[in-house]
Amino acid sequence: MKRLAIYCGSATPRDPVYVDSARAVGRALAERGIGVVYGGGRLGLMGAVADSALAAGGEVIGVIPQALVDAEVAHRGCTELHVVRTMHERKQAFTDLSDGFVTLPGGTGTMDELWEAMSWAQIGYHAKPVGLLNVAGFYDGLITFVKTMGDVGFLRPQHQSILIVDETLNGLLDRMAAHVPTTTVGQIGSKDL
Repeated sequence: MKRLAIYCGSATPRDPVYVDSARAVGRALAERGIGVVYGGGRLGLMGAVADSALAAGGEVIGVIPQALVDAEVAHRGCTELHVVRTMHERKQAFTDLSDGFVTLPGGTGTMDELWEAMSWAQIGYHAKPVGLLNVAGFYDGLITFVKTMGDVGFLRPQHQSILIVDETLNGLLDRMAAHVPTTTVGQIGSKDL
């Protein structure tokens, strides 16, 4: 994996564990020679990932909609900053520029990015690993929910392994490196849907 899309919040939570983990992720990726593709912001966890990766000599590619540039939240120190018109173009660029996805804690925008990466893997728009770093148990409820989707039958058995979860970055990256693409919806016969 040469580049990873990092999905995370633009907010700064009260508990420093989240910002500290974002900084550690940016630094660790740079030290491993893995470029960061992210939302292009300078605030919150996004800014922490970018700043720490840049400080460690890493490549940081920001992808940000013009509306957020106009709101003056763009990180002007990125290796590259791609300005797009829409959020959809932003998510497409994340997919095009990266070899996989890592989701850190965040809010609704982060969830939108994660769910799209998962659904696109399901239908075969990409075959890249989708990782979730469960910092301080932040995603425990989401992990339970994904299991419930499978138990109930809304997430096919072939797709229950799309989301790769770990509590450590090293463990997550190792599991993502061993990723085997899922059988896509298009590869499943209609009798099995």
